[in-house]
Amino acid sequence: MQTISTTELRGKMQRNEKGILVNTLTQDEFEKAHIPNSLNIPEQQDDFVSQVEQAAGSKELPVIVYCASQECGSSEQAAQKLEQAGFSNVYDYEGGAKSWSEAGEQLVAGA
Repeated sequence: MQTISTTELRGKMQRNEKGILVNTLTQDEFEKAHIPNSLNIPEQQDDFVSQVEQAAGSKELPVIVYCASQECGSSEQAAQKLEQAGFSNVYDYEGGAKSWSEAGEQLVAGA
């Protein structure tokens, strides 16, 4: 599994690179605070993989998953599920929303 740093993620977003950013936490947690332009697809849902595939449109499109912080294991589990399902460009943003915020980047609330 590949990981991505805050600097790398910021660069991809600034360059509007193709791919999707997926928050793997529950809807309640997502609505409290998330990285702008990220989708909420909770990792614990039975249809997690199919929802990501539908959102991405292709198993080749880069998918970046993240959760609350480095202590949260949800994004790592999500990345493993996606790789096992045949996704070829999966990245785990291990620092999650906490690292994003600590780097001075904006988190947004709501759906």
